[in-house]
Amino acid sequence: MTETQKAEALHDIVEISKEAGRAILDIYHSDFAVEEKGDKTPLTEADRRSHDIIHGILKEKYPFPVLSEEGKDVLYSERKDWEYFWLVDPLDGTKEFIKRNGEFTVNISLIHEDRPIIGVIYVPAADILYHAAEGHGSYKIECGKEERLPFEIQKERLTVIGSRSHNTKENEEYLQALRGKYGDFTVISAGSSLKFCLIAEGRADIYPRAGHTMEWDTAAGQIIVEESGGSVLEIHNAKPLKYNKPILRNAYFIALRSGKYA
Repeated sequence: MTETQKAEALHDIVEISKEAGRAILDIYHSDFAVEEKGDKTPLTEADRRSHDIIHGILKEKYPFPVLSEEGKDVLYSERKDWEYFWLVDPLDGTKEFIKRNGEFTVNISLIHEDRPIIGVIYVPAADILYHAAEGHGSYKIECGKEERLPFEIQKERLTVIGSRSHNTKENEEYLQALRGKYGDFTVISAGSSLKFCLIAEGRADIYPRAGHTMEWDTAAGQIIVEESGGSVLEIHNAKPLKYNKPILRNAYFIALRSGKYA
């Protein structure tokens, strides 16, 4: 993929994420129903409608396969030969959507072999968009203004960000270990992939996730953090998360604003 093609693809998924976001908001402002998937996680019509929009446009415009949380399971025997593919979470933060707290996102990323090279995270309720492309930096667009990340933010002490709706015993143990290493720190919470965005902005320093996540939960956030100068690493080996694995579940990971916290 050339740099021109990469720029065109980024432009396309920015527009696609906004179109999906508009469909999500139509349902968000209605009296929507909530179903339960086989794994006991919630599902709404917004998840399905966003998936249909994103999948439909990507399949029409690009030859690359699409792997989506709400799509069909694709066996590794078929996936293992993919050079490029789209990795999509059409509505990340369904629990936040149901709570109506606005902290849900549309995540679209392009994977080359085992690494994200383009990523977009769109926050429909706030009309804020984050995007990144390999080698070109990370950006936030708010109120029509685009700014490069990270921001210069003065904080009195270390800030750790955690999940709004998903916490685990392992995560709490990891936080205790951080306190032993760095002393007391500020803890903030956010839903969905917004946690990556706050790391990329510089508003948070560490995002540990010792809990269940899938590849579509992290790919867009990873490239946005990395292109802002941060990193997203597996906790057990300090290597970047990889994609298109035989099992799509991620290892426990930590997102870092700075290498000094690795």
